[in-house]
Amino acid sequence: MKQLHKQSSTNHRRDEEVPTSSTPPYSPKSLKHPRSLPRSLNYLLKEQRLLFIIVGIIIASTFFILQPSLSSLNPSSGHPQPTSRLTVNYESEDTGLSSYSATPVKNSEFNSASGGNNNKGTGRVPVGIGRKRMRIVVTGGAGFVGSHLVDKLIARGDDVIVIDNFFTGRRENVMHHFGNPRFELIRHDVVEPILLEVDQIYHLACPASPVHYKYNPIKTIKTNVMGTLNLLGLAKRIGARFLLTSTSEVYGDPLEHPQKETYWGHVNPIGVRSCYDEGKRTAETLTMDYHRGAGVEVRIARIFNTYGPRMCLDDGRVVSNFVAQAIRKQPLTVYGDGKQTRSFQYVSDLVNGLVALMESEHVGPFNLGNPGEFTMLELAEVVKETIDPSATIEYKPNTADDPHKRKPDITKAKELLNWEPKVSLREGLPLMVSDFRNRILNEDEGKGNK
Repeated sequence: MKQLHKQSSTNHRRDEEVPTSSTPPYSPKSLKHPRSLPRSLNYLLKEQRLLFIIVGIIIASTFFILQPSLSSLNPSSGHPQPTSRLTVNYESEDTGLSSYSATPVKNSEFNSASGGNNNKGTGRVPVGIGRKRMRIVVTGGAGFVGSHLVDKLIARGDDVIVIDNFFTGRRENVMHHFGNPRFELIRHDVVEPILLEVDQIYHLACPASPVHYKYNPIKTIKTNVMGTLNLLGLAKRIGARFLLTSTSEVYGDPLEHPQKETYWGHVNPIGVRSCYDEGKRTAETLTMDYHRGAGVEVRIARIFNTYGPRMCLDDGRVVSNFVAQAIRKQPLTVYGDGKQTRSFQYVSDLVNGLVALMESEHVGPFNLGNPGEFTMLELAEVVKETIDPSATIEYKPNTADDPHKRKPDITKAKELLNWEPKVSLREGLPLMVSDFRNRILNEDEGKGNK
């Protein structure tokens, strides 16, 4: 045992005595001198690779340089792919409303018709480079003015959502759009909030005739205030452009004639008409405060007396009253002495003005009306000439707060919107008479009204 232990100790000492130089310790592999550049060049120069790369670059460059020139040349053979052409006619001769047609034509036909790439004055716009299709909401869109506005927006290719509670609006006014995928109708009262995603908001919702707004004056105030607040809040949330249709009634019984937009008005704040007059004045205030305080894009239109097809038959407004009474062989009712003056614009002129204002970069307010001024007796004579020369006139006491004079100064609209009315009273009245005659003689509306 002692010998074994001694031998192992001796071996251990021998192991310790082995010089360390015979087995060098581990060390990281020394970095070789970088030769990446010579190797890359050697790789490129081998087997003519550099030549192939240069040839490829030349071919690609030639293609991209010549490609625009080749695409602009008409092929001498073969059949070119047809493109679509839009033919847009915004004003028809009969009604002044919009019409739309889309007809496919070949490239060669389009070029010859439009003079190559110059499309000015042709009214033809190739699909793909036309205006952006908008998504638009029209409150009160089933009413008299609103339904004509919807016609124009649909005709120019927009998607339209109509919101109406049918207090004065009628489904028949927009029924011809039922089934159109670009048209939606929602029964809703703007006094309650609504959530939509749209680009533009035309806010027309509010009873506009004395008979209707006096029927429920509190509801009229709520529509003007709460309804306008709700729609302005919606415009703020979604970044939509907002147009308020105000009224010439904000001028009240004016002391200035004709009325400019700078005139502040002469309104009775506690009268029977103030629910409408002051309601619209408040709506204008809200609109401007949202514009100044929240950065909402807004437009304000002050609408003067408007007439045309689809007016309510018995709404108390002078034109509809006279026309309906003459057709029914009733005396024409003149309130007061008949010397009050009004100006009357045809509905298509108003619609064109509203669209021009919405598409402009001007806030307003803008007067939209026809500066042609008529007394009530003069209007009665025009109605008699158009419908029944034998009609008689019946005088009744005037209503409270009825304005004595009303005539718009439209200088601002002419200069900034390039807008002015085109249809005279004698041209537009027969179109309205035709519509009223059909509706009054219709069994559904005429029964009990004769």
